Amino acid sequence: MTEAKRALIISAHAADFVWRCGGAIALHAEMGVEVTVACLSFGERGESARLWKEGKTLEEVKAARRSEAEAAAEVLGVHELVCFDLGDYPLHLEKDDKYRLVDLIRKVQPDWMMSHSRYDPYNTDHMYMTQVALEARMIAQAWGHNPGEKVLGAPQLYLFEPHQTEQMGWKPDVFLDVTPVWEKKRAAMECMNGQVHLWEYYTRVAQQRANHFKRNSGGQAGGRDCRYAEGFESVFPRCVDGL
Repeated sequence: MTEAKRALIISAHAADFVWRCGGAIALHAEMGVEVTVACLSFGERGESARLWKEGKTLEEVKAARRSEAEAAAEVLGVHELVCFDLGDYPLHLEKDDKYRLVDLIRKVQPDWMMSHSRYDPYNTDHMYMTQVALEARMIAQAWGHNPGEKVLGAPQLYLFEPHQTEQMGWKPDVFLDVTPVWEKKRAAMECMNGQVHLWEYYTRVAQQRANHFKRNSGGQAGGRDCRYAEGFESVFPRCVDGL
């Protein structure tokens, strides 16, 4: 992952990219990777309960969520935040919306991509987003789609951790040490004032994944220390010249 020069995060809602891969974004941004975030909705209907309880209108909720996402993106070092504003609960893309995402993928030409788990019965927007991400990746690779444009290669699609992990069939095969940028991720999480209840939850998740990082890097037989980590599941095989 560290050799990539460009990356694309496809996030169903405004805060998903912060909780689930904020560390990966900040770490790679510091390495000089241009990380673009596509935010398909603001999560205004389904992930903004605190704002609704304050009596805000739909447009006020959307504006607040946009502001939070922009602030978090700046903290993490996001190269470009692209807000599609397609609504949520349910999130739905028409064909032209999908082509807009394809256009973004071709523009970015990412070395790797990230999106949600393939299954999420608690929030079907998430698994729908990954289905769309896979479709858009496929279309972006097609020479017959808008002939003459530069087609996409074969970027890995990493699936970041869902909220109800054990229920999703999500199985990480990559653990990333985000300790060096943890303060940035925590600061970005604290930008998301509509979901304050998740700040400590995702801090604990990062600490738990750090235990997995340490164990899989060698554990007590010389493994690397790690305080905070993120886990990802890769969709496609990785092509290597050696082990």
